[in-house]
Amino acid sequence: MGRLLPLIPDFSLFFFFCFFFSASSFNLSTISFDQGYNHLFGEGNLVRSSDGRSVRILLDRYTGAGFISANLYKHGFFSANIKLPAEYTAGVVVAFYTSNGDVFEKTHDELDFEFLGDVTGKPWRFQTNVYGNGSTSRGREERYRLWFDPTKEFHRYSILWTAKNIIFYVDEVPIREVVRSAAMGGDYPSKPMALYATIWDASSWATSGGKYKVDYAYAPFVSEFSDFVLDGCPADPLQLSSSASACADKDAELESNDYSVITPLRRAAMRKFRRKYMYYSYCYDTLRYPITMPECVIVSSEQSRFKDSGRLKFGGSHKKGSKRRSRAPPVTAASDGQASA
Repeated sequence: MGRLLPLIPDFSLFFFFCFFFSASSFNLSTISFDQGYNHLFGEGNLVRSSDGRSVRILLDRYTGAGFISANLYKHGFFSANIKLPAEYTAGVVVAFYTSNGDVFEKTHDELDFEFLGDVTGKPWRFQTNVYGNGSTSRGREERYRLWFDPTKEFHRYSILWTAKNIIFYVDEVPIREVVRSAAMGGDYPSKPMALYATIWDASSWATSGGKYKVDYAYAPFVSEFSDFVLDGCPADPLQLSSSASACADKDAELESNDYSVITPLRRAAMRKFRRKYMYYSYCYDTLRYPITMPECVIVSSEQSRFKDSGRLKFGGSHKKGSKRRSRAPPVTAASDGQASA
């Protein structure tokens, strides 16, 4: 069962985040694209910068695009600065995630950021999810809004994965933490994973449950990635026993880094973000999960805002569609004007 935490006092969101960013920043070592990644799919739709420090991935009427880390990692900190496509983006999904689905098709692990486009004038939203050992029937998704326009400039999105916990960051704000517990069992990701980034057509579910489709009159849809961070222990996914011992020193180093600790200030920022910007959580979806998942931390100020469906009582609702997971989505040639702005 989830734990109950008390209310914390509310105060100015803008002032709080300004203060937070001035007091908290990560010391990160970035790499070039070719130092850590390979082109995954979308011939011609991945464009490197002249200095190799950034890439653009495009979705057009013929294909999306994606890239993958050259190695799989047994735990790590995976991060990049990302800028999302502007204007009409309904049906478009930009994903930044770790997975080992190519190796373990039926028992894969996965940690997701998925950014969901919308019609002109409506903001991007995004969701995070956690899968372990093929637990796709027990989705642990949460959905959120952002406090900034992600199409105007780059912002850093990061996933920390250790043997003890998982933290999703937007810039230096932790937005979600999953603490490993014995009750989670195999649902906690445990096998080496690669880092992926993709852009693809998810018209069937991404925007208003599939009501609004990708309109290729607005193509190409371009997402930019830069300032890459891959900090983890490269591991062979088929040699799990040896990778555990070989990665012990790197795991200890990873857990000692600044981003592995949620300080009281960061904890307050996370609570603030979740109260203001989270509009769906599986932890409060008692219709779907009558027994709360063991890793859920029940925060009274959050819980009071949600219906039994896990959706907000007022505003921010979304329609849930059947999520299709595909690293290299099939080529489609949709007609122009599928949905009007």
